[in-house]
Amino acid sequence: MVVVGGTYVDMAIRCGQIPSPGQTVTGLILSYTATGPGPNQAVEAALCGCEVYLVSKVGGDPFAQMVRAGLAELNVNTDYVYTAKAKNTGAVVTLVNAKGENAGCVYSGANSALLAQDIDAAEQIISQADVCLIHGELPQEAVSAAIRYAKLHSRMVILNPARPMEQSPQENSVLPLEYFSADVLIPNLGEAADITEQSLANVRTAKLIGSDLVARGVGAAVITMGRRGCMVVDRNGADHIPAFEVELVDQTGRGDAFAGALAAYCAVKDDIREAVKFASAAGALACTKFGSIESLPSKADIIQLLQKEDAG
Repeated sequence: MVVVGGTYVDMAIRCGQIPSPGQTVTGLILSYTATGPGPNQAVEAALCGCEVYLVSKVGGDPFAQMVRAGLAELNVNTDYVYTAKAKNTGAVVTLVNAKGENAGCVYSGANSALLAQDIDAAEQIISQADVCLIHGELPQEAVSAAIRYAKLHSRMVILNPARPMEQSPQENSVLPLEYFSADVLIPNLGEAADITEQSLANVRTAKLIGSDLVARGVGAAVITMGRRGCMVVDRNGADHIPAFEVELVDQTGRGDAFAGALAAYCAVKDDIREAVKFASAAGALACTKFGSIESLPSKADIIQLLQKEDAG
């Protein structure tokens, strides 16, 4: 499997409450690790038993070696994690309160320097992958190149259509045509509504939004809705997959655990609805621990939760 996504260093602090402007609070726990859609999704897929290559970019700073070493220990191949020597590695500072709510600041750093030429150099591993899992919060030319190579070699594309780095929040989210060639599109409800220009986004309209995405060429639309579960829409119909009930500790790794587990399931079996159930269990389990990579569940943990749910 190949994962294309941004890499960051995460400094996460657990505190009683998130401070307001001018306020200082006492931190209780500090987590210091590699994070971002790239590492998180790659590690989750590796925990599910996949051979995983990460395509990403880090800076010419000491964090870069820390990131590579940490990922190698977790069985993620970093041969295609490139270096932008003139930039720093991307960074995220996250504060998580006692309720599991979080606030943070993101610095894109070397991620903004991932180029189409970098994807060109990774064509060989993309051509051999069962699944190419891509996160859209990168330079758009790199994302489009990854999709094109995967489709050229008839590889399965799972795409999170997050807003490209060069696009401001005020701009309309007009996606390149390549994005709609994805076999599976996994936007959250807000992203999906934005893409389809729907003014009303809720569980009731998710089916309509998903149908719109499929009509534009997407193989299957998996619209994630947090505690409200997921809506899966393809040419066979639409189904709501409910979320798992767990004790919420920290939601930081939820989306990445979902994506990585979804891709891992799809790499071995062609059943999108069962894949979404598997991924939903992974996302729920990631919410039961503090941190990002540290919170990602193993395949055995996911299967155990699924069996517990079936027994109940």
